[in-house]
Amino acid sequence: MKYIADLHLHSKFARACSKELELPQIQTVCLEKGVDIIGTGDFTHPGWFKHLKDNLIEDDNSGLYIMKDNPSRVHWIFSAEVALIYKDKGKTRRIHLVLHAPSLEAAAELNSRLGDKFNLKSDGRPILGIRAPEFVRLCLEVHPQFLVYPAHIWTPWFSVFGSKSGFDRLEDCFEDQTENIFAYETGLSSDPEMNWRVSQLDSLVMLSNSDAHSPHNIAREANILELDELSYNRFYNLLKNKEKHLIKTIEFYPEEGMYHWDGHSACAFSCPPAESKRLNGLCPKCGRPLVIGVEYRVEELADRTAGARPEGMSDFAKLVELDKIIAQSLGIKSRSSKAVMAEYHKIISVFGPELYILMDLPLDKLNGVNPKIIEGIGRVRAGEVMTVPGYDGQYGTVQIFK
Repeated sequence: MKYIADLHLHSKFARACSKELELPQIQTVCLEKGVDIIGTGDFTHPGWFKHLKDNLIEDDNSGLYIMKDNPSRVHWIFSAEVALIYKDKGKTRRIHLVLHAPSLEAAAELNSRLGDKFNLKSDGRPILGIRAPEFVRLCLEVHPQFLVYPAHIWTPWFSVFGSKSGFDRLEDCFEDQTENIFAYETGLSSDPEMNWRVSQLDSLVMLSNSDAHSPHNIAREANILELDELSYNRFYNLLKNKEKHLIKTIEFYPEEGMYHWDGHSACAFSCPPAESKRLNGLCPKCGRPLVIGVEYRVEELADRTAGARPEGMSDFAKLVELDKIIAQSLGIKSRSSKAVMAEYHKIISVFGPELYILMDLPLDKLNGVNPKIIEGIGRVRAGEVMTVPGYDGQYGTVQIFK
């Protein structure tokens, strides 16, 4: 069967995240969007872990969990993101990693070990002064089926390949533990075609997750899995063995990501990599260094030309969320306005989950829906959109209509 999985998001205990990120609200949004497997997020935080322990129950010894008092088809996989900050080779490294625990008990044991050395209470994404290979080794000591992989692998400030504090090779980061890294996360500012240019990633499974900081951003990126068994063990083996059961990823337009191009937000200046090189990496308005973005770093590490597609890579679909399509179709600035939300819930109540509508429902079946909205969905499917790239922490834009 096919399952849609969003494996990385946050809770209300993470900094700069919505207080609405609680289990009931997350489950409601998953049902509206058509998400079958959702990461718990932030299991390292004591307050959130208690909330998880009190409200989730394992589903038939599968390593996946359901709501205790309000079970649904939505299954939860224990997930967290950690920030590793440490000195390596004379440089300060800032690396974000996604991890998945095979059970609540394994998550509790890791929390106990980390809590002995680090402050887990300050943030849902804890800062740990530990080197990446040592952290991977610790997770596998707790349980051999822990999964650890790079989060948003290209973003400048906190990623394995980030321009500010990352590495040029996975082996330089993970050293003897590289063999235990089975996947990586593209992040919002890159897409599969960009990552296919870098051959050192070929041996890993490409994942795309929302990294949602609020409920409405759940599944803005996600994964479509073909699984004959809904269990953590099945998912673990899919990644470890690089099985071809990850059949498609759901992608943000990478230009909309907040680090796609290079730039300096204080001066409202951005540019593509070629212009950054001409400027010697300096802002032409103030003379300070530009924040070098994702497209530039891909160009630096690429050993294939643009358009290359290695054999065996999964398909992908670039989407714009339904509420954004509705807002642009109705000429409304805010995607969360009452008018947009009323139209959104009206459509999904009749035609099914959002991702089904965006990807699979024939457009001629959308009877009674505003023709401009139908046209907007069609344009997104066809890739007929206009983009302005994001940079230095500023989101880009995707415009569907002129």
